[in-house]
Amino acid sequence: MAAVRALLVLAGLLLVAAVAAPLGLADNGGFTPVDPASPNAEGIRDSYLFVSIFILLVFVLVEALLLAFIVRFRRRKRDRFEDGAQIHGATKLELMWTVGPVIILVLIASFVFIELPGIANIPSAEARGRLEVKVTGRQFYWQFEYPNGVVAIDRMRAPAGVPVRLEVVSTDEDVIHSWWIPALGGKIDAIPGTVNETWFEVEEPGVYEGQCAELCGVQHAAMTTAVEVMPEDEFDAWLEERRAEQSEGTSELGQELWEGVCAKCHGLAGEGGIGRRLAGSPLLADPQALENIVRNGRVTRAGRMPPVGAGWTSEQMEALTGYLRENPPSGS
Repeated sequence: MAAVRALLVLAGLLLVAAVAAPLGLADNGGFTPVDPASPNAEGIRDSYLFVSIFILLVFVLVEALLLAFIVRFRRRKRDRFEDGAQIHGATKLELMWTVGPVIILVLIASFVFIELPGIANIPSAEARGRLEVKVTGRQFYWQFEYPNGVVAIDRMRAPAGVPVRLEVVSTDEDVIHSWWIPALGGKIDAIPGTVNETWFEVEEPGVYEGQCAELCGVQHAAMTTAVEVMPEDEFDAWLEERRAEQSEGTSELGQELWEGVCAKCHGLAGEGGIGRRLAGSPLLADPQALENIVRNGRVTRAGRMPPVGAGWTSEQMEALTGYLRENPPSGS
């Protein structure tokens, strides 16, 4: 009996640890969700912790009882072929292990369905407005389009304290991607021909990083992204300035397109990599030929280049060709 009591004490300690563990494991290398910065991400984190408590409790209880039964009902000096004591049904115990799991599942389901509207439902536009951004997943970059026509690559900017609705898509020429900024909410797929929606609202300015969460090709690992949350007045000033610069051809869009779209395969200096070497190529000095390849892609014996610029605006093409004209890749 001493051994059984020791096991029960150990089980009690493990139960306490099981309850405390989900509450104290944040920021531990990915074991638990990151600290949420948006209400929908907070709902996901709370659901994770709530379910984890029951998972750990059930695991510890089952393992502790298993060890206790192994010790309590071991063979001892009984002959190895002799049957042990016959234990017949216990109605109360059987009711407990039937009703207990049902109660646990009802609690989990109730909590999740209470949290679900706050995770999935996009806040309605209020007097202060709501920002709408179109997010397009492409091989192998993210394109952001703002209501005033501003385009950005891989790095989205957003105002603090304002709900941001994201329309997440992928082009018909592309594959499935998955938008995921862990601190700002769950994953949402970018599917060709389908429009999905998600949202976030961040009060504190900062940079929140993420990546494509759907294996989408050879450069999937390079398809990272970030959301830079700025004070609202600073964001408004940036958006207007960016619109004016983009119209005049003086924005950073050309550099963003080269580094975020082209260089991921062809190298930052055009030195080649997964894609062919571009440094010194006469193609870069021929805007029409360059546009044709960027918009339509190319298939060669060495491989296939996807149409990375299908659907680009004329401003985007002019920004890319202008940047390459002024900053030709050196190859080193």
